[in-house]
Amino acid sequence: MSGEAIGVICVSLALFMILLRLSIGLSLIIVSFMGFVWIANAKAALSMIASVPFAFVGDWNLSAIPMFLFMGYVASATGLTTGLFHTARLLLSRLPGGLAVSSVGASGLFAAASGSSIATSAAMAKIATPEMLKHGYHPGLATGVIAAGGTLGSMIPPSILLLLYGYYAEVSIGQLFIAGIIPGILTMVFYSAMIIIRCKLNPSLAPPVDDHPQLREILLALRDVWPLPVLIMSVMVGIFVGFFTPTQAGSIGALVACLIAVARGAMTWRALRSAIRETLHGTAGIFLILIGTTMLTNFLALSGLPTSISAGVLDAGLGTYTLLLGIAVVYVFLGMFVDSIGLMLLTLPIIMPLADAYGIDLIWLGIIVVKLLEIGLMTPPVGLNVYVISGAVGNAVALNTIFRGVAWFIVTDLICLSVIVAFPELATFLPQFIK
Repeated sequence: MSGEAIGVICVSLALFMILLRLSIGLSLIIVSFMGFVWIANAKAALSMIASVPFAFVGDWNLSAIPMFLFMGYVASATGLTTGLFHTARLLLSRLPGGLAVSSVGASGLFAAASGSSIATSAAMAKIATPEMLKHGYHPGLATGVIAAGGTLGSMIPPSILLLLYGYYAEVSIGQLFIAGIIPGILTMVFYSAMIIIRCKLNPSLAPPVDDHPQLREILLALRDVWPLPVLIMSVMVGIFVGFFTPTQAGSIGALVACLIAVARGAMTWRALRSAIRETLHGTAGIFLILIGTTMLTNFLALSGLPTSISAGVLDAGLGTYTLLLGIAVVYVFLGMFVDSIGLMLLTLPIIMPLADAYGIDLIWLGIIVVKLLEIGLMTPPVGLNVYVISGAVGNAVALNTIFRGVAWFIVTDLICLSVIVAFPELATFLPQFIK
């Protein structure tokens, strides 16, 4: 049997194991080990098992992952994000669907601090969704906007997905972070515009909120929000002007988060323990997937499958946009069943050779891939963000109502993605200013 055929069998087996809800990292490790034994021998497979995990643990560049996770968990555990929705509500509640628009803005800022879609969705579901339901908002809108707003954590820097993509694709992580700013803001604008238009055409979706905040009330609310912009700027400005690398930025962000929490009197031993525990848990899960993906990449290179796929696509004479459409279809379909980190790392070994063959800008491709992964966080039957929201609101809103609510945001995301594909400069303009 040819190496390419063995590669197809092993990749199919990995997907089957993942669909059975086996750990993604463990599935990839098992399949890669079996593939190496099949094509080479057991000695080569055991050598890979021994060397790859050690190489990852000793890789300095990956230290940014636990640091950015710790930064986000410290911000959440010490209450640095609690005033976001209240402030956004005071400023935006007079708009049609103002509370939903406020949720988009608050989710964007929270995402910039946490870098995690799940953390953003979980936090905002407890803060914003009850407020919208109390004011008579349609349950689908009140929950759908939080599920969609949570996906902003995948795009708005510092993003764990962009960091992992940059590491794997060997692209400047700093440039990727900067590249995510305009698409992230554009997504927030598209979400907000869609909400306003829908609520203007159908006011029953979001009854007007009769808020008339005084200037003093707004200023007091802004006082509670200052830690988050300071935290975000300390990371992004330092990267943009070259004061430190993205790897160092993770440590700077974690330190600044701790200092702000101490200055506000919010840093307790309980909050610190919680942040450390969540960071260790999240880092271990991500590293297991990374180890499995590296093993899979080594196995696929041995099988020759990526090279054969690239040659087949080139022989077919597909255009760049046709190729991107095919990639989008694959991501949207697999996104229904596989979580975002696992899906990205599972598919990159096959997509990267195609991107190289077509001369596609890897920063632009990274933004497109992350945008597609955002959509996967909302699509049924997995739709991880939807289940996070469902768990947070309990029986107050049915699961199928939440999925119907996010459908509008999925369509909006597809429109936004089309704009990014049509105008690559939206992703590539800012990165040219940093090295």
